[in-house]
Amino acid sequence: MDSIVETVFQHAERGPEQPAIFFEGQTISYGQLASQVQSFAQALLVQGLREGDRVALFLENCPDFVVAYLGAHLAGGIVVLVNTQYRQVELSHIMSDAGVRFCVTGPAGQAELSRLDLPDLETLIIVDEEAHEGTQGARVSLSLSDFLDAGDERGGTRELTMPSPDAPAVIGYTSGTTGRAKGALMLQRNLLANIASLTEAWHWTSEDHLLLVLPLFHTHGLMVGMHGTLYTGARVTLRRKFDASSVLASLRDDPSMSLFFGVPTMYSRLLAEAERQGGPVPHPRLFVSGSAPLSPHLFNDFTRIFGQFILERYGMTETGMNLSVPYDGERRAGTVGLPFPGQEARIVDTHTRQALPAGEIGEIEVHGPHVFKGYWNRPDATAEAFTEDGWFKTGDLGWRSEDGYFTITGRARELIISGGYNIYPREVEDVLATHPGVAEVAVVGLPDSDLGEQVVAVIVSRPNQPCDANDIIAHCRQRLASYKKPRRVIFVEALPRNALGKVQKHLLVARLDEHEQRGR
Repeated sequence: MDSIVETVFQHAERGPEQPAIFFEGQTISYGQLASQVQSFAQALLVQGLREGDRVALFLENCPDFVVAYLGAHLAGGIVVLVNTQYRQVELSHIMSDAGVRFCVTGPAGQAELSRLDLPDLETLIIVDEEAHEGTQGARVSLSLSDFLDAGDERGGTRELTMPSPDAPAVIGYTSGTTGRAKGALMLQRNLLANIASLTEAWHWTSEDHLLLVLPLFHTHGLMVGMHGTLYTGARVTLRRKFDASSVLASLRDDPSMSLFFGVPTMYSRLLAEAERQGGPVPHPRLFVSGSAPLSPHLFNDFTRIFGQFILERYGMTETGMNLSVPYDGERRAGTVGLPFPGQEARIVDTHTRQALPAGEIGEIEVHGPHVFKGYWNRPDATAEAFTEDGWFKTGDLGWRSEDGYFTITGRARELIISGGYNIYPREVEDVLATHPGVAEVAVVGLPDSDLGEQVVAVIVSRPNQPCDANDIIAHCRQRLASYKKPRRVIFVEALPRNALGKVQKHLLVARLDEHEQRGR
């Protein structure tokens, strides 16, 4: 097998009636999925898609997302993943940077895109029968059904060939914590190598049934959840979004549900819901967390209530999954485990780029067949991202234990240097998370005329458990070296987060800077 789409057709040939996707009362078998993918690919070719053209998916979770994703690959296109929360500035940048010709979206996405000047965008495919159709300048809008019908009417019998291993597959845009987001180009072989390693490590088989609530425009939802399902020939129940009560009920009431993947925010809400409802808790064979740090405090509380250790993993847009706590073995709180089979990771000094021994903090570098080709139209950024011997610089800081477990301490750019001391925000955040009055916390560095930078804790308090700044600082003073304790504590109603629940510290710092400027 050379691609994810090829695995779908193989499963369809062996067991066409085998369920693949459950969604809002629909059941789509592997045979039906393969047929729909083929029709979508034919329609793309009839509409003029050329090999290597970019097809954007600006769409919420639904089976049509999966069909369009696989169909674009089968037709020779490159999929561009677009966060459904993006608006004019982000959309203009991504669509223009990737030179997107086709976009699959819903009515809301159509309305958002209609405001933008995107000369490369020729065709909108609207996943809604009621969508407004027509033309806007040179741009054509078609409902999905009319798009497929036009393919049939205009001779949708073009020859289809499976993608080669080196075919460009996906452009995923980085979160853009500094500067404009860059498009990371993954090849078909990158995707396949990564999911083959992951499914081996997590014992994923065709007998598994995943409850998937993560957005498909993100690596975690698509390249872990959906890829793993399709690669193994398993089943997935797909939801548009996460709802703690509904997820808990589904996991509890359907004994076939064996897998659930989430982010720490989801696990925190699942835990609160389970404690609120009381009664028995569900026991799928595997809970996985990623996309943001899982605090040891939440890890231990979840274990206490659910009786299971969450398996934490570490990945990124440019690589897919890099590290995982072992399925069989110790699931050590606060760590992200070891490299997947066939992959490598190391810790290096951020200045000399020399490998560091166990226990020393440095930058994490990774190497293997899962690592992306490079940044779209950015040879400068690509060259900067790789070492001379071909290792990818993740930009994440961490350390490795004597027995090989990796622990992430933060982003290299988030390192706080105060009074000459290096302070890793994750370490302070983990301590603050154990305070009974802290619901959420982010630690950042702000300029300080004396120390260079000062440690600032931004906290969301727990309801009915008030705490003040002095209490917070005292809590840290008892548990950390004095120079690591926050110099300031700021209480807020909510932290800025992306669609996967990851705190966007660059936005937080910008807000704090703006607030300080107004206060002067």
